[in-house]
Amino acid sequence: MKHFIIRLFSMILGLFFYALGIVLTIKANIGYAPWDVFHVGLTYKTGLSLGIVSIIVGLILVVIVTLLKEKFGLGTIFNTILIGLFVDLLFHIDITPAVENYIIGIVLLISGLFIIAIGSYFYIKSGFGVGPRDNLMVVLAKRTRLPVGLCRSIIELIVTVSGWFLGGMVGLGTVISVIAIGFCVQIIFRLFKFDVTQVNHETLTDTWFSLFPRRQENPSPPTEQ
Repeated sequence: MKHFIIRLFSMILGLFFYALGIVLTIKANIGYAPWDVFHVGLTYKTGLSLGIVSIIVGLILVVIVTLLKEKFGLGTIFNTILIGLFVDLLFHIDITPAVENYIIGIVLLISGLFIIAIGSYFYIKSGFGVGPRDNLMVVLAKRTRLPVGLCRSIIELIVTVSGWFLGGMVGLGTVISVIAIGFCVQIIFRLFKFDVTQVNHETLTDTWFSLFPRRQENPSPPTEQ
């Protein structure tokens, strides 16, 4: 149980950092990351908060991947809900105003990407499963037989264009986010000497039975001496 609590804390800490990074990249005000373009565009059309929109989109994706028979873990659920709640909390606190200077905006954006990378480290390290958006990428790769990287690019292109039509901000920050996030993650993972390929993600069923192991049915009667 102690090991489970440590992993759970690592996941929640990672999701908080992830949300903090998202808020900083948005506050940079030079163009949002692809999914944030889409989420912000939906907030303009629905009047809902950014966090609530993120949660709703995440839940829809969870339903989709479940219908397509893709397994998910506890981390998928926590990712779907907590990032949205943390984003709304951080916007409510208003940790920093939207930047008006372009150079400062680039610095803030890159700082946000590094914080997202740190969040990814703690979140992935916990081994509770990937988020719904990454799960969608995996499903698309399995169904189409296309490379995972290409599937990610297709998804991000669709959500960027859709979000732009909805009013989300597309700009230099969008381009930087797409190009730089991979480098930021790589730098952070190397800094922490973290090999993502060594993580064995649990499904919800795996987590349940690790906490509550099945009792042996019909145990053999004790032998008589």
